[in-house]
Amino acid sequence: MYVWPSAVVLAQYLWTHQEELRGRTVLELGAGASLPGVVAARCGADVILSDAVKTPLCLQNCRRSCEANGLHRVLVLGLTWGEVSPDLVLLPRLDFILGSDVFYEPDDFEDVLVTVAFLLRKNPSAQFWTTYQKRSADWSIEALLHRWKLNCVQVQLDTFNADKAQLAGSTLPGSHSIQMMIITLKTEAGL
Repeated sequence: MYVWPSAVVLAQYLWTHQEELRGRTVLELGAGASLPGVVAARCGADVILSDAVKTPLCLQNCRRSCEANGLHRVLVLGLTWGEVSPDLVLLPRLDFILGSDVFYEPDDFEDVLVTVAFLLRKNPSAQFWTTYQKRSADWSIEALLHRWKLNCVQVQLDTFNADKAQLAGSTLPGSHSIQMMIITLKTEAGL
């Protein structure tokens, strides 16, 4: 299984915020190898891992990551970005939504944010913690954030010691340009 550089950065953020995760419910979108979700579970969160329904191999990778880390109570669920499925509607109350490199393909940006907006409206106090590798200066989610009435705050990597070429003994993220954001619902006051 390949772990994307963004996943290592998000995992570092989770590790440095483990007190906030303990006893909380966390959903990882596009989990793949599931590093952030596994770290959240090891920090004491109740975790649900998800990946696309149409990619059973990715869902199997989620299960394998849980097994390899002795995590037997993590739910693995097929969710398709942009679709409001029964599984999405029936999710328990969430405190945090995670996504590493879910803003990879510009054609998926709106589907990701539709899913996130739905989840944040259902869980107004939840936050979407996401990392992504900057691939093009022309790619932006700013207009989509406005359309779906979402706020975005950039998190500087040096605030959680992730501004290095190596993290946790891994050569990832290397020289990649990784960004981190916290996305929330816009409030009535616009904050």
